[in-house]
Amino acid sequence: MTTQAADTTARATVLVDAPQERAFTVFTDGIDTWWPREHTIGEAELKEMVLEPRAGGRAYGIGVDGSESDWGRVLEFDRPNRIVVSWDITLGWKHELDHAKASEFEVRFIPETADRTRVELEHRHLERHGDGWEAMRDAVGSPNGWRGGLEMFARAAAT
Repeated sequence: MTTQAADTTARATVLVDAPQERAFTVFTDGIDTWWPREHTIGEAELKEMVLEPRAGGRAYGIGVDGSESDWGRVLEFDRPNRIVVSWDITLGWKHELDHAKASEFEVRFIPETADRTRVELEHRHLERHGDGWEAMRDAVGSPNGWRGGLEMFARAAAT
C-alpha cells in the first residue's frame, strides 16, 4: 500500500505590471498600501501594517489604539530578488512565541520583462504549527488568503 504525505506548503503566484524593483519595494516597504485590513491578529482594528525591510526586521501590525501585534520576523532579505519571513501565528490566530512552531513564507520576484514581474509565494513548514496545522494551510491557501492578498498587492504595484 502506498500513502502520500499531506502537502505542508501553500503556493500562490501573480504577474505584476511593474518592474522587479518596484514590485519588491511595494511588497516590503509598501506592505501597508495593499495588506487586507481584516488580516490582523491584533485586538484593535488595524491602522498600519509594517514589514521592516532588512534581515532581522519585524513584521507587525499597529492598531488604531497604538498597540503593536508581532506576527513575523524577516529571516532573509535579498532586494530585489526575494524575502523570507517567519509566520509567528498560532492556530488560534495569536502571536506564536515559540519559533520552533512557526512556519515561513518566501516571496520571489522574477522579471518577465523590463516592466513585468512574476511573484511566486511559497508558505512552507505549516506542519510546525502542530496538530490541526491543515487548518492554517487551508486558510493561507484559500482565495481569501495569499491569493487574494497577492491580487491586492499586484494592483497596488501597478499604480
